[in-house]
Amino acid sequence: MEEKAKDIITDEQQEYIINIGPQHPSTHGVMRLVVSLKGEFVLNVEPHIGYIHRGIEKMCESLTYPQIIHLTDRMDYLSAHINNEAVCLAVEKALEVDIPDRVKVIRTLMSELTRIQSHELFWASYGMDLGGQTCYFYGLRDREMVLDIFEETTGGRMIVSYNCPGGVMYDLHPNFRKRVKEFIKHFRKVLPEYDDILTNNVIFHGRTVGIGPLPLKEAIAYGITGPSGRASGFSCDVRKHEPYSAYDRVKFNEVLFTEGDSYHRYLARVEEMRESMDIIEQLIDNIPEGPYAVKMKPVIKLPEGEYYQRVETARGELGVFIISDGNKLPYRVKFRTPNFANLSVLNHLVKGFKIADLIAIFGSLDFVIPDIDR
Repeated sequence: MEEKAKDIITDEQQEYIINIGPQHPSTHGVMRLVVSLKGEFVLNVEPHIGYIHRGIEKMCESLTYPQIIHLTDRMDYLSAHINNEAVCLAVEKALEVDIPDRVKVIRTLMSELTRIQSHELFWASYGMDLGGQTCYFYGLRDREMVLDIFEETTGGRMIVSYNCPGGVMYDLHPNFRKRVKEFIKHFRKVLPEYDDILTNNVIFHGRTVGIGPLPLKEAIAYGITGPSGRASGFSCDVRKHEPYSAYDRVKFNEVLFTEGDSYHRYLARVEEMRESMDIIEQLIDNIPEGPYAVKMKPVIKLPEGEYYQRVETARGELGVFIISDGNKLPYRVKFRTPNFANLSVLNHLVKGFKIADLIAIFGSLDFVIPDIDR
């Protein structure tokens, strides 16, 4: 594609620089792309970030560990529950707290429901970005069922704030098992519709197949994790390599492709929804009895030292790094967010493609901008 672009671009053509964002709907948040063009072809893309930076990592230094948890769901807000869990796991690892099996299963169920609703919104918005507005209605219709389940148990829909050190805030709602089963039954029935509308659509294929390919070596070099990395064949699923919560007691496939283009980054997320349903079905009728939390001290102080925990969010590997000096407030907190790492490859992917392809490539990486800015 780059060679083709070079054949078309001539020295006589004037280079244009345009801005996409920071308010453009296809940037999925507040970010600005400074794009250099010759004709329709992209020469360079320079992301400008920081429009929604809130200093979360610095704020953590003046907050207790239970308070920090509720900042993390403001990063990748579509993986809010998983982000919360990462901090809880880091704190529990530092304190060597033995978490009840019931908590592990509840957290895993909620994490996989979180992954499904995130991928549903990706499917809905990606289809709309490329001209398929029907996708948005279908995707949000099914996503609402998951958000209703969250609301009934946690009181929240997107920002659930359900995790806490030692367990979860409250036990599952009595309707939880019934409603999750109803959702899985419904979603297995309608997911083939997603393929009919978008996955197998010839226009969608023309917009995504072979567009923005990322080879395996480059995916590893750039640190691209999550479905975007696995679409290039990078086996990086934390749930498989370093199981946490109840992932060591379920069987599921790590979705891997080798093509690494926009289409397979899309397809990886669609297939992950099926794998998430398999995980949920293995656990939903096997939720252990017992407490939903262990009693913790009112003031949590981690032993002096450094602690790291990583989890698999809907967009890739989230790492939580905590340095403790033994007090109730952390000395330093650092988040390794998947969106920030994944953004680094954007310019490499889009060079030589058309500006219309820029939207397809950008959307296939499934950015949530507050996770980049923090």
